[in-house]
Amino acid sequence: MISDDFRKITLLDWLENDLLLPVNCCEPASSDASFRRYFRITLPDQQLIVMDAPPDKENIAQFIKVAEFLRLSHVNVPRIYHQNLADGFLVLEDFGSVSFLDKVNSDNANELYGNALNSLLTLQTHADLNKCALPRYDETLLRRELGIFADWFIKQALDLEIPTAIWDKVCNILVNSALEQPVSCVHRDYHSRNIMVLHDNSIGIIDFQDAVIGPVTYDLVSLLRDCYIAWPQDQVNLWMSQYYQKLKQADIIICDLPQFTRWFDLMGMQRHLKAIGIFSRLNIRDGKSGYLKDIPRTLNYVMAQAKVYPELADFHGFLLQHVLPTYMRN
Repeated sequence: MISDDFRKITLLDWLENDLLLPVNCCEPASSDASFRRYFRITLPDQQLIVMDAPPDKENIAQFIKVAEFLRLSHVNVPRIYHQNLADGFLVLEDFGSVSFLDKVNSDNANELYGNALNSLLTLQTHADLNKCALPRYDETLLRRELGIFADWFIKQALDLEIPTAIWDKVCNILVNSALEQPVSCVHRDYHSRNIMVLHDNSIGIIDFQDAVIGPVTYDLVSLLRDCYIAWPQDQVNLWMSQYYQKLKQADIIICDLPQFTRWFDLMGMQRHLKAIGIFSRLNIRDGKSGYLKDIPRTLNYVMAQAKVYPELADFHGFLLQHVLPTYMRN
């Protein structure tokens, strides 16, 4: 707490004495699963967001680089007005406090998801992968992410061991499916908490600093099978198939819909397994228990897809016979 308070004092000193900004108010705007914090500052004529990203824990230069790349790709991300790389501070455009998750409901879902999907299509059709200098979502990264599920959820949260033969098969299926897909720029956390709803229901995108070059279905399934809100399967299938047609018209993919659906499903499973592991790690290691409530929804996605594909039958059986009973007892 003392360290956090000292950083806030340092932040205000930079704003007021170095930048000469007349700050009337500085209040917490949000925090996330990382070490970053955000403050909303009120000036006489506007409000701005200030990011506090400790340099020893967060790569603020990467945030700046990705923000510029996305802006050049016509994606609406916050403008960066001032930067202090030495201390890890940025002054950003304020997209407000209404997230997609806050705003979306059954009445406006088609409009808001349409806007979010259009923004994603803009990213996937305009991002120049030869100029982005982003890391690849390669086999090493995919397997490392899957390991988070096995280590933090299965072993540490549930005190179970998943049979090696079952887990190796799952990992191979998911990794091979991811790597055979066409690639695009991947936001990597394109979901309802990282999409802000602006005026006229237009949207702004935040939390993009971990972007990579990776599978074309990754952000799509992140949005449509969101860890924080679920929609009926028929609705998800409709949005997914409509987006598939747009990708095909843009010559980003040439596969048929069943192949695309398989990629979508298995990419979702990879992401959801990782998310369950991260939610568990946040609780066990970092003392952040707020994400535990999102595990049942996310695990339900995994169970549903494991049941659909015969090659995942052993994994589905393990989840049904061992994971679910243990999880329910905890």
